[in-house]
Amino acid sequence: MSRLTHVDADGSARMVDVSSKALSLREAVATGSIRMKPATLALIAANRIAKGDVFATARIAGIQAAKQTAHLIPLCHTLMLTHVDLEISADEDFVNAECTARTTAQTGVEMEALTGVSVALLTIYDMCKAVDKEMRISDVRLLKKTKRDV
Repeated sequence: MSRLTHVDADGSARMVDVSSKALSLREAVATGSIRMKPATLALIAANRIAKGDVFATARIAGIQAAKQTAHLIPLCHTLMLTHVDLEISADEDFVNAECTARTTAQTGVEMEALTGVSVALLTIYDMCKAVDKEMRISDVRLLKKTKRDV
């Protein structure tokens, strides 16, 4: 079994020391979805949700959350993100969100992409909960991560 990098020899949680690692261009893409009633999606499409433009607000919330990941996840490194993109698409009874995070750093951006997509979906939930009590967030996952030398 591989050793957990966030646990020291006595089992205590610790932040991983990445100071000896070289800088590299890193990118991560995460996705997730929220299932809802078709009528709720129709209200979103018509911009008739009382709290405002659902997708625009969710996109901004997801980007903002990705930038705040180190404040939310205790052992994450603070990263200077060079790019965050959040795409939102709708189907008949669900909305899919995909967050891409990029940086040049000594550690990856998976948590930033996952945080971005999660908060975007939570924002959609928050903005629509008055009209749809049965929404369900699911399938939040990392799609890919890449690393290239600079």
